[in-house]
Amino acid sequence: MAVRPAAPWVRTRLRAAPLQALSLAVLVLVTAFLAGALPRAVEDAEAAGLRHALAEAGPADGAIEVLADTPAPHHPVPVREKAARPAALREVGAQIDALLPAPLAPAEERGSRGVQLSEPLPSEDPGLPRPDGLPPRFLVAAQDGLTDHARLVAGAWPRGEGVRSADRSAEAVVTRATAKAMRLKPGSVVHLPAVQGPDRAVKITGLVEPLAPRTTYWSHTDVLRAPGLLAAPSNSPFNTSYYWQAALLLAPDAGPFLYGLDPLPQAYWRISPDATGLTARDVPALQTGLASLEGGPLLSRLRSEVASGATVSTGLDGTVDAFAALSGAVSSVTAVALVGAGTVAGVVLLMAQALTATRRRPELTLLRARGASVAGIAGRLLAETAVVVLPAAAAGQALAWLLLPEARAWPSLAASAAVAALACLALPVRAAFAHRTPRVHEARGDLVLARPSRRRTVAELCLLVLAAGAVLALRGGGTEGAATGVGPLVAAAPVLVAVIAALVLVRLYPLPLRLALRPLARTRGALGFLAVARTGRGSPAQVLPLLAVLTALTTAAFGGAVLAGIDDARDRAALLATGADARVERSRAPLPDGFADRVAAVDGVRQTTAVHIDYSLSLPDGTTAALAVVEPDAYARLTRETGLGAFDAKVLRETPPGPAATKESGPVLSAVASPKTAELLGGGRHRWGGPLGNFTLQVTEVRATTPALPGQEFLVIDGAELPKALPTLVLASGSGLDPAALEKVTEAGGSHTELTLRTAERAAFTDSPLQSGAERLYLGAVAAGVAFAALAVLLGLLQSASERSALLARLRTMGLSARQGRRLLVLEALPQAVLAAAGCVLVGRAAVALMADGVNLELLALPLGYDAVTAQLRSDAWSLLLPAAGSVLLTVAVAAAQAWWTARRTAATELRAGDGR
Repeated sequence: MAVRPAAPWVRTRLRAAPLQALSLAVLVLVTAFLAGALPRAVEDAEAAGLRHALAEAGPADGAIEVLADTPAPHHPVPVREKAARPAALREVGAQIDALLPAPLAPAEERGSRGVQLSEPLPSEDPGLPRPDGLPPRFLVAAQDGLTDHARLVAGAWPRGEGVRSADRSAEAVVTRATAKAMRLKPGSVVHLPAVQGPDRAVKITGLVEPLAPRTTYWSHTDVLRAPGLLAAPSNSPFNTSYYWQAALLLAPDAGPFLYGLDPLPQAYWRISPDATGLTARDVPALQTGLASLEGGPLLSRLRSEVASGATVSTGLDGTVDAFAALSGAVSSVTAVALVGAGTVAGVVLLMAQALTATRRRPELTLLRARGASVAGIAGRLLAETAVVVLPAAAAGQALAWLLLPEARAWPSLAASAAVAALACLALPVRAAFAHRTPRVHEARGDLVLARPSRRRTVAELCLLVLAAGAVLALRGGGTEGAATGVGPLVAAAPVLVAVIAALVLVRLYPLPLRLALRPLARTRGALGFLAVARTGRGSPAQVLPLLAVLTALTTAAFGGAVLAGIDDARDRAALLATGADARVERSRAPLPDGFADRVAAVDGVRQTTAVHIDYSLSLPDGTTAALAVVEPDAYARLTRETGLGAFDAKVLRETPPGPAATKESGPVLSAVASPKTAELLGGGRHRWGGPLGNFTLQVTEVRATTPALPGQEFLVIDGAELPKALPTLVLASGSGLDPAALEKVTEAGGSHTELTLRTAERAAFTDSPLQSGAERLYLGAVAAGVAFAALAVLLGLLQSASERSALLARLRTMGLSARQGRRLLVLEALPQAVLAAAGCVLVGRAAVALMADGVNLELLALPLGYDAVTAQLRSDAWSLLLPAAGSVLLTVAVAAAQAWWTARRTAATELRAGDGR
């Protein structure tokens, strides 16, 4: 009969070391939470990015439009009229919806269907607006669900019952915006040319207001919601005439009336897909479905089963393709952060279990010597570890689910399960390998005298080769254009560099200890020598926190470099969009007198620069460039402050060498030009005439850009001798600008005056959830690196806490004061902490320099296709120095706190008979 043990192993071990069990639980909880949250965060960002991209596509490009001709005139009249009524349109719409694949399921409340003229018709009625003498044109439509999507604000709804194709008149409503622009009101009549016979009349019975004006129902064709000015065809761009185009909305049942205006009116179904449940996993199905619908099997089925001759058009395919390209490219960059965070977590977890194995080596050696089997020891260790790890991992996974509930389950579960498995198996496996052979005596560990084994050397060399290959692959191929993602080796390049550097420092760590022992032995006082000697004669396992801390801090520094590069690129792009902190420009006329002074009076404005801009200066080859007429001193100061093509004011003031100015030539001016314009004009003089008067200029300086005209071909000249060059642009510099006050001043500038703020342009670059999610992921990687570094420091100090407490107690019996005890523990902990901090700064800086050319940050920082600014990794002082200094301060604080706490206890508490510490 088996004898049940008096004290179960697991309970006994947990009671014997509750602090170690708690620290392991906290570590596993944090790691499992991050492992569960990161995949969910990535999926959430991708899903939000897809929905944002579809929403930004707009009602026109974000919808699928199916057009079909109504029955031709040779069909019977009842057949034609029936096809134009809502019941027939709904029946066909249901058939179209049934053909659509699942990702394209329609959002019924946002779509539309109806019948409309194939082309707008002109109306010669007097009283209608004619800007350039051209008659307005009207699109007449009978759209289903009018009363459900609009609110009647005046008059009455139009009648549609009993309307026939032969009727000479019908009733319609217009939107309030249409009524205002077209001078219509309830009771107005609009006459339109008929297919045969006299004009047909459309009586306006009421005015409506759209309930959701930005939906497909109203905005797929903008003219349904509000009229617009269109340019008439012209052979000359300088002689363009405009006419109004508006819409008349018949009752849904009045569709047959359109046959009197158009022999073949168009039936349409505008389908707005429901994007609420779409995720990035639906992108392939969306691409396949849209391609099939526009020119594949689905289009064939649509024409054969629903409407022959139907055509399908949509801008969704371009939107989805652009998102797929951006998502693949961004994912290849974020993979670096994911692999880095995961590796750091794994290193710290393995370090914690390795320290536990080292702490319990005497206990396990004794068990092995007394006959315990390797399997039995490993099983007991697995059981006691699983009791702590599994609940902590489950709690971390549950927390990730609570914070991010809308992602798939299995990636998150798999990541958390991997964390739990690693935490459970690390200690038993290490103990099993370490105690394969029973030992009677364990030699004392000595870090200075220890020599790495050959197996360790081979393993480190293999890791070095992997790191070198990863860095070369990243620099050669990079993350740019990796639509299908990068390989795990390339994604692991930064963290591999950190691990290799940490291993090198671990190997070099004993060298400074040896060098420091001799001079310290000759100094007065024993504290310094004792601290360094204890550090050097400690167990080789004591350097494991150094490995973990350096890896974590280097990964955090790399993430900080990514975030710094993103910020720099966005700041530069925002500056290129405005040229200063604020830009106020009037497009069709000069700004009022004294306008620059009113801008300068706004709170936060430090200086203003007034500029005259002429965007249509003709060049000798027939192209145009923009001309900026400036005040040299203020403008040159602005170029130096912004760094946009800086030059000295005397460049514009000095007259270029050559003949003096004449009445015909006008003033001869020096000019600063963009490279292409300077190449075209050469070094000679060129004369211009126009509204500013005659003037001659010669290019004397070339700059890539300029604040008034960033991103354009330009010429900049002095305006002192051009009195007709009145300001059309004011550039303002300062900090803490008051947007409301600037907006008020802008409104006083007259019509066509626009305000552009650098802060608003900067904020616009964070609109994409996909890019902002990737940025948050890197921010999380930085935070995780710092947190794991702190955990590694605490775990390393906690592992040897009891030994240091016993040492202080022994030394106190020999006369060591409390102050000297604090100094001893701090000095003992400093070598590792200082080496880790210095290594973090050096390795972090080197990792950024090595991989700057291989990581494409434009995809994270800027909109897809924006190439005016390049984004590169930049070493950030805060992410390099602050975590490193924090790890040193944390080490000092913990050592000092332990010394203070030990000093409060009696020596008898720490020293017990038979205590082997």
